[in-house]
Amino acid sequence: MKKLDIVIRPGREEDVRRLLDGYGVPGMTVTHVLGFGEQRGHREMYRGTAVEADLLPKVRFEVVLEEERVESLVALLVERLSTGTVGDGRIFVSDVLQAIRIRTGERTT
Repeated sequence: MKKLDIVIRPGREEDVRRLLDGYGVPGMTVTHVLGFGEQRGHREMYRGTAVEADLLPKVRFEVVLEEERVESLVALLVERLSTGTVGDGRIFVSDVLQAIRIRTGERTT
């Protein structure tokens, strides 16, 4: 099994949720987070004073699925979410060694 951490700009979360639902992802965790990458934040004016916003709002989706389905989902996400501009987001793929259902103690490897 693999875990995908999908970090995107706000405003695209409904698109991603529908895409994941349509792909048959059995569950997801969605978190509103702060961070930066190549964008390195931006400068805003607040009551006449310039303010540096180093950490930008992002939305993070966490999904776990079978290894053989990962590459096609990643390709679909990149195709649908890419605008070609800095800040489109990142997808991190990592191994899941084991998942335990708390209610029943059932283990999945």
